[in-house]
Amino acid sequence: MGGQSDNLAGPDLQKGILATDVREGATLLGHASGEAVILSRVDGKCHAMAATCSHYGGPLAEGLVVDGTVRCPWHHACFNLRTGQALRPPALNDLPCWRVDEVDGKVFVREKIEQAAPKARKKSGHPESIAIIGAGAAGQVAAETLRREGYAGRITMYDPVVSEPVDRPNLSKDYLAGNAQPEWIPLRGPEWFAEHDVSLARQEVRELDAKNRKLTLTDGSEPSFGAIIFAPGAEPVRLDLPGTGPKVLYLRTLADSDAIIAAATGGARRVAVLGASFIGLEVAASLRARGLEVHVAAPRARPLELVLGPELGDFVKSVHEEQGVTFHMGRTGRGLEKDHLILDDGSKLAADFVVAGVGVRPRTKLAEAAGLRMDKGVAVNEYLETSAPGVFAAGDVARWPDPHTGQAIRVEHWVVAEDMGRAAARNALGARERFDTVPFFWSAHYDVTIRYVGHAKKWDRTRVEGDPSSRDCSVSYIVGDKTLAVAAINRDRAILEAEARMARAIA
Repeated sequence: MGGQSDNLAGPDLQKGILATDVREGATLLGHASGEAVILSRVDGKCHAMAATCSHYGGPLAEGLVVDGTVRCPWHHACFNLRTGQALRPPALNDLPCWRVDEVDGKVFVREKIEQAAPKARKKSGHPESIAIIGAGAAGQVAAETLRREGYAGRITMYDPVVSEPVDRPNLSKDYLAGNAQPEWIPLRGPEWFAEHDVSLARQEVRELDAKNRKLTLTDGSEPSFGAIIFAPGAEPVRLDLPGTGPKVLYLRTLADSDAIIAAATGGARRVAVLGASFIGLEVAASLRARGLEVHVAAPRARPLELVLGPELGDFVKSVHEEQGVTFHMGRTGRGLEKDHLILDDGSKLAADFVVAGVGVRPRTKLAEAAGLRMDKGVAVNEYLETSAPGVFAAGDVARWPDPHTGQAIRVEHWVVAEDMGRAAARNALGARERFDTVPFFWSAHYDVTIRYVGHAKKWDRTRVEGDPSSRDCSVSYIVGDKTLAVAAINRDRAILEAEARMARAIA
């Protein structure tokens, strides 16, 4: 997506600028033919590319240049500065480039370059066909990657959910708050699957024969494949709340988000949220934006403490309280009664409906029944291959050997799932590339966005720079002398740099 002609910044690059203004390892923002463009110099040669990220339109001129790529400051998508190719999710679309000339000490941006889509072609060593179990983040990016890599074989995705793959982070954020249009939510429409010859089968896989790479489907058919990518995702933990009272809703799918919206706009005035997780708090923020009275109950003393520590946990709680959310910390749900949620201490919260966000469980039953090696998830090696050759796992179900922490980890983050889908697809084609991505996620609470890189389940100490209350800070999570993770508010460049440092440490 390009900049609009009435909102352009920097020089007109078609008129030329001094060559000395274009530095190696940096970007220069300008415009050409009415579109925002960034100029960069890679290995001495100048390149021009669209200046806004193809994911949510983030400003790439404010991003970080690393080894001939630029990282978006908002959600850390990565693009090749020479070609505009999207190298890392959450961006799925490439960016346009322009021809550049360097003449007599000046740099001129010329016409836009037409980029041809990669042609599918059969290659020796490629599997004849590939099944993708799951059409979430990991599954969709796996399918996209296979076609980007020129894979010509049959691709079939299996998922019983009735919608196309959707932008799941938006389901608890802008879409739920009423600020995102429904047409923004699908990652790809039906036309993409037809154009790229990817079959999206709305069937459940009932059995996986991992040794023979054969599936048994709900219609009784038993197709076989050359390779399988297992990416069924996770499902919400369901609570047993006895009694008759307000409806209890969960959030995972587009239909779930629509159900909460219907409840919120159908005359409800009060909602109780069980769980002060990222999902629970984002739901709380979105429903406050719709004008509902919101109460949050959770078992710990402060929200998000296990992930972000006390400093940011207290800050996030204060942000929600400023917006009118009432917290009941140290409490869990015990039951339902008429129009109330009963807490474990016997107190009652008036609620027209309840949203439970108390965690998810990876969908591993199929893998367990297939005899795949398990380790708090589906165990994979550094190439995301399971204990069965030719069967790969990606996304919420996969537990991989993380080179940053030196431990096997399983992470339930959207961008990580997409990264794993890409890596699993390439390795299914024989790339043999180890998965060493630095995990990243973001969470939005009203006008506050927290960005987090790395993975720290426990830490010895934290280092706080800045002040959370001023909404300008970073928190590092440290074990010994090693920083395992960094969270930041309004320090987009700093969080990109922290991610790059972590990646260099294991390169």
